[in-house]
Amino acid sequence: MRAVIFDDVRSQPHVREVAVPEAPDGGVVVKVVATGMCRSDWHAWAGHDDIALPHVPGHELAGVIAAVGHGVTRWKAGDRVTVPFVCGCGTCEWCLAGDAQVCPDQQQPGFTHWGSFAEYVALHAADSNLVAIPDGVEFTTAASLGCRFATAYRALAARAKVKSGEWVTVVGAGGVGLSAVMIAKALGARVVAVDRNPEALAVAARVGADHTVLADGTDIPEAVNRLTGGGSHVAIDAVGSEQTCADAILSLRRRGRHVQIGLLPSINGHPRVPMDRVIGWELDLLGSHGMAAVDYPGMMALIEQGALQPQMLIERTIGLEEAAALLPTFDTATVAGMTMIDPAR
Repeated sequence: MRAVIFDDVRSQPHVREVAVPEAPDGGVVVKVVATGMCRSDWHAWAGHDDIALPHVPGHELAGVIAAVGHGVTRWKAGDRVTVPFVCGCGTCEWCLAGDAQVCPDQQQPGFTHWGSFAEYVALHAADSNLVAIPDGVEFTTAASLGCRFATAYRALAARAKVKSGEWVTVVGAGGVGLSAVMIAKALGARVVAVDRNPEALAVAARVGADHTVLADGTDIPEAVNRLTGGGSHVAIDAVGSEQTCADAILSLRRRGRHVQIGLLPSINGHPRVPMDRVIGWELDLLGSHGMAAVDYPGMMALIEQGALQPQMLIERTIGLEEAAALLPTFDTATVAGMTMIDPAR
């Protein structure tokens, strides 16, 4: 099969012919129809994750089951499926409680093993992790859910427990940030979107942002305070840097809730966080690490009903060769939406 592969950290990825994976016991092999490129894929390429080399990235995917491993009972070849980017073991106390996204024995395509920037990908613990794609949902839409959209959905609905009428500030209008804007609006919130890219802010406005703030030297917390009349109830850092994390936290009103979605890699020690504000204003700091398969039905139902339209966030679809060229620059790419990959191109 053809796959995007890199041999060393920060080396140029290339498309090469490699062996098709075999279905593991309890798992499946999926023929990839669509897969998303995410900032997390760049983090793996940049060496911020512990990966074995050579490596095939990719963790947001949708496709058709091509082979079924020993012990799988719920799935068969030909089924249309997607999967969360965190695949739980299915047997530990966290998985049994419905919290596979924090499973200590989790597998992650594109991180713990080869991922979906390829024509085929192996997935583990299929009976616990696969999600059926309804007939009315396109493969590209389903692939967009696996990391950014599902993470944003759980961050707002389950972690921050956003209420109708609350102010939500989303720092970063990439794939996960735009997802958060759309979902917050669907939950009845008023939304402020912040980004350095005017085109991304234009998309944020189209999908529901009440206000947009261009990060061009503007004092973000002061701007949000002015727009919301005292700060937001909920803030999301959808980028993952010391600056964006601080801006999000300082944009909150007293007793507000901050959800960290963007990865914060350690560059010169641990990132500095304005903990004096956290303590003095009794802010809640929450993490959001994906969403378990058991929680997908509610989100998928809203998509089928049209209340959520993640397909609106897809900016472009590219082939594997373009993906290999784009990955090293994805942290600085001015993308106004999600980039999807079609391995058949």
